Amino acid sequence: MGYCEDIREMIGNSPLIFVRPSVAILNNKGEILLCRNVGGTWTIPGGTLQLNESVEECITRIVLKDIGIKIMALKLFGVYSGKELINRIEESGDEYHPVAIVYICTEYDGEITPDNNHAIEAQFFKLNQLPERIVPIIKNKLFELKGQLEKMNDTF
Repeated sequence: MGYCEDIREMIGNSPLIFVRPSVAILNNKGEILLCRNVGGTWTIPGGTLQLNESVEECITRIVLKDIGIKIMALKLFGVYSGKELINRIEESGDEYHPVAIVYICTEYDGEITPDNNHAIEAQFFKLNQLPERIVPIIKNKLFELKGQLEKMNDTF
């Protein structure tokens, strides 16, 4: 079991705060890598911080395990928390309050090979052609990212 599962066992359905490192992986065409999970929604890769692990180690571990890509460099994009991130699991009644630490990555190695236990599909999308079923806050932050990239007059 992981850290959050261990804590959940101790506290039952009480709200749980946890750290969720995530990463927006951009290819050289300015497209973003999204993963579709078992629930069918698209999102950026992310996971749960474990004990004795830095947020950078966490996201590097998660991306390699879930997608098969080795992260070479990370740049902080933002830290997010609040009501729009609260996740309630209907079946169990569990409530999670994540603190999302989001990075941008343009330097990576490897081929996309999703782990069927976590991400059932992963592919790159143009920032102006995102799939319909995407996590709402991720969609909003991707529009923010697109605006920042355009202001920087990047090659994307």
